[in-house]
This record gives sequence, C-alpha cells and structure tokens, in this order.
Amino acid sequence: MRYWLFKSEPDTWGWHDQKAKGDAGEEWDGVRNYQARNFMREMAFGDRGFFYHSQKEKAVVGIVEVCAPAHPDSSTDDPRWDCVDIRAVADMPRPVTLAEIKAEPRLAGMALVKSARLSVQPVSEEEWQIVCTMGEFAG
Repeated sequence: MRYWLFKSEPDTWGWHDQKAKGDAGEEWDGVRNYQARNFMREMAFGDRGFFYHSQKEKAVVGIVEVCAPAHPDSSTDDPRWDCVDIRAVADMPRPVTLAEIKAEPRLAGMALVKSARLSVQPVSEEEWQIVCTMGEFAG
C-alpha cells in the first residue's frame, strides 16, 4: 500500500462533500497538472490518502482510500487527463494543521512542505505514521 495527500479547497469540495459520497466515492477530477496526474496513475486500489483542506484551514481533516484506479477524467474530453476515485474512510480525530506539520522536524522533507501547491502528492510511510499520530488516528 502507498500513501498520498489530496488537497481541496473546502468551499469547492470539502470533507463533508467527500463523506456524503459514501462507499461509492467520487472522481478526483479536474486535476490539470502533469505531475499530479502521474501520481494518480501510480495509485492502486486500497491506497490511503490524507484529505487536506487548503486555503484558510490548511489542515489534514480526513482519511480517504483509492476505490478506483486511474481512468479517463470525465470532466474533460482531453485524453491526456486521468483521475482516480476516492472514498472517505474516517475523520481525522484532531485535524493536523500545516503549521504543525512544518514545525515537526521529521516532516521537513514532506511534499506538502516542499511543494505546497501540488494538489496530489505522495506521502512516505514514515510521514503517514507521524501525521496519523499527530492527528490521533489509530486506523
């Protein structure tokens, strides 16, 4: 299993929207960055991810799971763009803010710290465990 981070503006698509989709999940569509697209192409069914609210909140607020591997993005006819489907797994018991992540020396190399603008990012297993512990998530 691999780990990822999915960034979303809560006013556009928030954690409550993701949870409302239930087990069926939702396409993580509309990504128009080649690096983020390529990360989605690497994802497999069952991979886990952090759901991150960008803009004002700037915090990991939930845990998601890839429920469909990369496929053509239905929001465009352009064949260059693929997406995955993700479903909500659990709330992060205590949201973990970007400030807290930046303050943790063991997370200095995390993509969220180094490439903050990228909407889909890899997360190492060590980073995953550290953020889960910070957020009091034991799953």
